[in-house]
Amino acid sequence: MARPKLTFLNDLVQAIIGGDRRPRGGKAADEAATRDALTRPASERLSAACSVLMGRIGDAAQVAVAEQALAAYGQLDRSEKQTFFTQLRDNFDADPTAIRTAFANWDADPTPANLVPLFAAVEPPRQTLLRRLNTAPGATLRLVNMRADLLAAIAEDRALAPLDADFAHLLSSWFNRGFLRIERIDWSTPADILEKIMRYESVHPMKGWEDLRRRLAPADRRFYAFFHPATGNEPLIFVEVALTRETPAEVAPILNAPVPVQAEDADTAVFYSINNTLQGLKGVSFGNFLIKQVVSELAAELPALKTFVTLSPAPGFANWLAANKDKRAAALSEQLKQVAWQSDPAEIDRLKPEVEALAAAYFTAAKDRTGAPRDPVARFHLGNGAAAWRVNWPADLSETAMKRAHGVMINYLYEPGAIEAQHEAFVRDGTIATGAPLKDVLARQ
Repeated sequence: MARPKLTFLNDLVQAIIGGDRRPRGGKAADEAATRDALTRPASERLSAACSVLMGRIGDAAQVAVAEQALAAYGQLDRSEKQTFFTQLRDNFDADPTAIRTAFANWDADPTPANLVPLFAAVEPPRQTLLRRLNTAPGATLRLVNMRADLLAAIAEDRALAPLDADFAHLLSSWFNRGFLRIERIDWSTPADILEKIMRYESVHPMKGWEDLRRRLAPADRRFYAFFHPATGNEPLIFVEVALTRETPAEVAPILNAPVPVQAEDADTAVFYSINNTLQGLKGVSFGNFLIKQVVSELAAELPALKTFVTLSPAPGFANWLAANKDKRAAALSEQLKQVAWQSDPAEIDRLKPEVEALAAAYFTAAKDRTGAPRDPVARFHLGNGAAAWRVNWPADLSETAMKRAHGVMINYLYEPGAIEAQHEAFVRDGTIATGAPLKDVLARQ
């Protein structure tokens, strides 16, 4: 970004933190200059604040200037944010000459002492800038939201993608598992958190407070969330659990079940909704830790629970089926686009074997460009060490589920004694663990 004039930087610092400085035009003129510094356009104030932060500055002043920078950023429109990200990428990048020099020194004498300067040289200065911005009160959440803006900007300009590596690197460190705390959410949880839960629920949206109460209050439900000390009462991810007598094949009975007096003889914990809340934390993994910890806590609280299973959506199934060049898949895609089968039990029975067969192929064989499972929910649960257990259809007749998956859902099974081995096999070799029901379907093909 263009370097602000020195007088403006001085005026900005004076306006933010006060203190003595050499007068240039008398007291009245200096006071007018400091007022002008804080009324400049937000893009100018942001540029100046970033320049100040990258210079020599004391701790107290750094906090104040970082706060001013983030406040200015919050006033930018979409186009100005795009410009800011471009300037952040171009003007705070690593110095090629410094990298070459540091590498040459290390290459000539590859010792740990020469590796330290190389690390320092290859790290872009914008990482230092982001760390200094993070010193302002409440800055971490604002930087998470800044990254969400960046991801939107990258969708319009892929050349900004290298900048996201810096955000992802820092956020992965700041949101390390060691900083997270798990909390059980119930009807006594503060209302502002409950309101956020309702707003963030995207898998099975809630219609109001009574809908939320059904998922929180009864004896047959559990609800857990991860929080971070730097983001206060902002839930980062949450999971909704139903306690049942068997593994469910449909979601409606869970969402609409009558309220029981107690969870009688429950032997199964069903994870039926898992939501990441902040777009700016995309790619920062929380879910694997959350589910494993919830499994551990539920097993300790309710020893009668023997089965831990999900009832998960298949958000990419409909598109995969429609794009599949196989005639069998194309034919099924056209049949499922018709709505008549939804109210025709005989037609459902006729289509069911074919739906199960192609859905099983989708979950176990459909890959993305990296060779990972194409379905994002499958990548999440299989990467956590779960097994793809059973295809369910029709399992969800909501508008969203019909559009994205033709009503298909799947159970992923979390067996405490097998989770780690299945996780390692998936990460190391791409091995997809499958349960007996899914194996039976695959064997019939």
